[in-house]
Amino acid sequence: MTAKTNLRPLLLILPALACGWPQNPRLAAAEQPHEYTGQIQFDVSKVPFSRYGSYISFSHLPQSEDLAEGLYMRCLHGGVSRREVFRLEVLQGRDAVPFKEIASPTVLRLEAGQGAVEIVYSEPKVVRIRGKNVGLRLTMPKPTRQYAFASTYDNAFAVDESHWEVNSFSQQMKYMLTSLGGQMAVDAPWRLSESEHVVVDFLPDPKTGIFEGAIEEFRSVWQPRDYSQSFDATAGQVHTEYRQWLARMPQVPESFADAGELAAYVDWESVVEAEGQLTRPTMFMSKNWMTNVWSWDHCFNAMALTYRNPQLAWDQLMVIVDHQDANGGFPDILNDQSTSWNFSKPPIHGWALRWMMQHSTFIDSEHLAQIYGPLGRWTEWYFKFRDYDHDGVPQYNHGNDAGWDNASVFRAGPPVESPDLSAFLIVQMDVLADIARKLGKENEAQDWKKRADDLLSRMLALCWRGDHFVAPHSGDHKVLESESLLLYLPIVLGNRLPEPVRSKLVAGLTEQGRFLTEYGLATEKLHSPLYESDGYWLGPIWAPSTLLVADGLEAAGEKTLARELKLRFCRLVAKSGMAENFNAVTGAGLRDPAYTWTSSVFLICAHELLETDSR
Repeated sequence: MTAKTNLRPLLLILPALACGWPQNPRLAAAEQPHEYTGQIQFDVSKVPFSRYGSYISFSHLPQSEDLAEGLYMRCLHGGVSRREVFRLEVLQGRDAVPFKEIASPTVLRLEAGQGAVEIVYSEPKVVRIRGKNVGLRLTMPKPTRQYAFASTYDNAFAVDESHWEVNSFSQQMKYMLTSLGGQMAVDAPWRLSESEHVVVDFLPDPKTGIFEGAIEEFRSVWQPRDYSQSFDATAGQVHTEYRQWLARMPQVPESFADAGELAAYVDWESVVEAEGQLTRPTMFMSKNWMTNVWSWDHCFNAMALTYRNPQLAWDQLMVIVDHQDANGGFPDILNDQSTSWNFSKPPIHGWALRWMMQHSTFIDSEHLAQIYGPLGRWTEWYFKFRDYDHDGVPQYNHGNDAGWDNASVFRAGPPVESPDLSAFLIVQMDVLADIARKLGKENEAQDWKKRADDLLSRMLALCWRGDHFVAPHSGDHKVLESESLLLYLPIVLGNRLPEPVRSKLVAGLTEQGRFLTEYGLATEKLHSPLYESDGYWLGPIWAPSTLLVADGLEAAGEKTLARELKLRFCRLVAKSGMAENFNAVTGAGLRDPAYTWTSSVFLICAHELLETDSR
């Protein structure tokens, strides 16, 4: 998406850094908040076609060893061995023909010559389909060597003349295919314990040229459903629901209209219903490949929803908290079928909660009482179980624990006493002190404050080396120098840091050719021998690091610099979409192209630009 922008060119801003940060350049004169239209179009090879609440999505996938290139309906429940349920083809007669995919938030249209197929979600578990002058073929992918066992027992059989049940063992799910008009022809020959293949053709009525049908997901028993509502009425209902979602999105400047529309859609379609392990409606990180919740990603999504959808925001924060174990730890990964505890994620929950409290009145004493105990136990977990040398400074046992999986800080191996971890815990204990005070627990408030002060002293003594932070190895405290942006994340402490420390961090962040590029902050120094343009945490720009640094700079009084980082990030997203991360030099999107912490951080940054520049 390309933003309709008349913003001051970045190239005019960059040279000014040599003689100090530029004065606050405002957005376009008389910038107005964008009114969401709900009419965007997007590429389903990058952004899935799905809807709020659904575990079904449609994506155009490239050729691979296991799949032919094409449009697929996918199953997003956790634990499945193959996500692709059906490959979709448009038919003229009984022959597949080329078609064009046109996706909007509520309708996916497949155009072929003089005909077209339309797809909508009537509800999260039900897809309605309609075609005119063409048919639609659904083909279950054939078993490959990788999925051979999982595909054993896939089968389809007739329930009656209008219904065929497909038992997809690969997805641990069942699908009812219903003909609502026209004809349905199924080829699913039986062989021992499975169907040799499953091919379903929805064909138009010879007189009207129209077919209609439905695909229903169910796990155990199918219940007959009323389909008396017309296809058009169903599409209108979904569009109304989506517009209601848009009304609760943070407003963004008109100059970021296209990116704002896409970000709002990505967040909407990435939510799944509460089911299984998921105790609340939950925003996945993506419905492409990252179909889980990680226990720091969810904080950024909660923050973006705080402005105008606070209950859902609270649900995003608490869905991980609901799974806290007896030791006080949070799971690393969560989906509807499973949890993973092999790693943890950084304790930014107090930081996120503080931000949410500052931006909404929703979090009252009742909510604070719900979170106070779990947040305290999560904090204690680090001192009890992640301080092997008992020096009072907690450690990461893997780069994954930091959320910066392969950052250069961890190249000599764990455990590492990285200063960002201590900084997050200091913030968290400050937040706990504030909550305790609000709840009338003054003694506990004083204890949390004292412990935060003590950890700050220990962190500075151990990790600050006069002009930069280091991340010592736990135990022997040997230092392997790193040029990772991770070592600048203690800026989240803002004015909690001594002025000389703050000044050095700010100088490092603004130095040209170090981390700062036209698009923001690289995660590894640009001239580091370890820098990689697509190196995950060894170079690319990421949404979470951008927001954490910007928020810390604001807390340190560096509001102009914070604003500039937000502006650069918004321009980056407007240029390259909602990618998981971005090439720091070219701005190209990398990895998963529809990632919710990117869309959520964009909405936060764009909204704050609108608010600050309108004052």
